[in-house]
Amino acid sequence: MSSPDPQVRAARNNSAHPSPDHHPSTTAPRADRTTAARGPVVAVTGAASGVGALLTERLAASEEIKQVIAIDERRGECAEARWHILDVRDPAIAEKLRGADAVVHLALDLDLETDGAARTAYNVRGTQTVLTAAAAAGVHRVVLCTSTMVYGALPDNELPLSEDAELRATAEATGVGDLLEIERLARRAPRAHPGLNVTVVRPAVLVGGTDTALTRYFESPRLLVVAGSRPAWQFCHVDDLCSALEYAVLEKVDGELAVGCDGWLEQEEVEELSGIRRMELPSAVALGAAARLHRIGLTPSPAGDLAYTMYPWVVSGSRLHDAGWRPAHTNEEVLAELLEEVSGRHTVAGRRLGRKDATAAGAAGATVALLGAAAVVRRARKARRRI
Repeated sequence: MSSPDPQVRAARNNSAHPSPDHHPSTTAPRADRTTAARGPVVAVTGAASGVGALLTERLAASEEIKQVIAIDERRGECAEARWHILDVRDPAIAEKLRGADAVVHLALDLDLETDGAARTAYNVRGTQTVLTAAAAAGVHRVVLCTSTMVYGALPDNELPLSEDAELRATAEATGVGDLLEIERLARRAPRAHPGLNVTVVRPAVLVGGTDTALTRYFESPRLLVVAGSRPAWQFCHVDDLCSALEYAVLEKVDGELAVGCDGWLEQEEVEELSGIRRMELPSAVALGAAARLHRIGLTPSPAGDLAYTMYPWVVSGSRLHDAGWRPAHTNEEVLAELLEEVSGRHTVAGRRLGRKDATAAGAAGATVALLGAAAVVRRARKARRRI
């Protein structure tokens, strides 16, 4: 669940398949702890950065884990893990998974700047390969991580949604099409590979070193609110996500799990806590402008991302709660941490601005400028068609 280094992302954009002359390397494993002799051996993909790095460190320090196998395209900082350097789409990963009891697959690219086709090729092919390799290696449990975005943000959503609620999202938001396909792979895998348990963990808006369309929403000088909408905000701290993933690895819970803070914040509460005032626009204007700005390349976020700031998609975490898990953070605390993280950044309609641009444009002015740019382009296209 992390954004790859620029060099790695460029390589992925050039090819959806690993280089044939790539040879993975390993480092020697550490000595097993006596107290963890009966604990599971856990492999983590995407272990060098983001959530994968945090989880790798957490599991390596746990007395309940015997050994951590870390897999990524570069070596991370956890010295206690046994590292394998390779692309998760490489079938050779099956050999690296031998001896593992569980795999947590976090090698996903959800970067806003990644080419969509290359991102899908990496995310879907990587998940397919990991599931097949895990079954071939005799691994009995795979933990996948998607998002509560797969439920969809819709005006008739209940507050909160049940974890068993239908997945009604569409592929119109950044990366959601990939997550839906991963969900489908998760449901098919146990039928294709009898004996393989697949657990899916779905975090709410993830905060803690993350960069998404939803975290960028709070980098704006004004919070865009679509007239007539009723947003509801539920956050998930990365530490709580790692804690939930550890629960799944240790077989304390399984199935399809939502993870996040208890409850939610209304838009008015978010505005009061953040001190950021709203800019309210009619639905047709906001959605139309978002679509045009993305189509002409001015913003990285498609119009589908806007729905997640308009309608509720809060999910009950009853399965984890029933297993004894509780989040360590509240929505208010996580929002405060997010605001501290994004302090000094300037984003309008999902597009990051330099400090000089933001100062010159002003708060509402930057939004109006972008909306105006889209309108100018549209008029120019109409004029060309008439000629």
